[in-house]
Amino acid sequence: MIRRDKTNYVIQSVAHSLDVLEQFAGEAEELGVTELSKRLKLHKNNVFRLLATLEARGYIEQNRASENYRLGIKCLQLGRHYIERMGLVKQARPLLEDIARRARETAFVAIARGDGVVAIEAAEPVDRMVRIAPPIGHVLPLHCTAMGKACLAFDTQEHLRMGLPEQLERFTPRTITERSALLEQLNCIASQGYSVDFGEYFEDVTSLAVPVRDYTRAVIGSLALAGPCYRISTDRIKQELAPLVLEVGRELSYRLGYNE
Repeated sequence: MIRRDKTNYVIQSVAHSLDVLEQFAGEAEELGVTELSKRLKLHKNNVFRLLATLEARGYIEQNRASENYRLGIKCLQLGRHYIERMGLVKQARPLLEDIARRARETAFVAIARGDGVVAIEAAEPVDRMVRIAPPIGHVLPLHCTAMGKACLAFDTQEHLRMGLPEQLERFTPRTITERSALLEQLNCIASQGYSVDFGEYFEDVTSLAVPVRDYTRAVIGSLALAGPCYRISTDRIKQELAPLVLEVGRELSYRLGYNE
């Protein structure tokens, strides 16, 4: 029996509906029919019908004041269902709360997706007036975040590294923009067991991260701590935070079936 490529089975109207939803994944919170029509190169009537269908099912909602559209609550519900069913989040949640309390800094667990890394769960310290707000669901770059660099450094198959361009995007004066320099840093990260980001993506934020593995021994994500630069010094990382993150990262991997 000859297997046909799955693209042969794509239903165009469903694909267009997903295209509509994906337009809201960028910076725009609301979009109108005209703007969506231009972006998707579809007739306004077609766009309106797609929006009406998505709105009826709760995936899109209309701002009655502006008459523009935005993502609906059903998108959040589906996202939460996806996250809740991942063993990583279930196992990570109590550990994140524990490390956030002990370190008195914000803790994250993240997964690599495409050419970025996404924080999917976090815990914040309760006794800090100044703390890092968790960027849950936001796609952050691999090359200049501790979470991303931990995934890059310990990816034995090097699939993530293969996608890195020679010239990397700069976000702050501290961002590494040369691929060769980043690869050199990744070798150091692999040796010491954890990655650090000294204001390379968010200028006033320092973070450190370790890889998280599962029973297949593959790196499935990273666990990180983040705080204001003035509070996380190199000495504090070496003496307090790195040992703590390494400890909790090993425990999370163990809970996911990984044995060293």
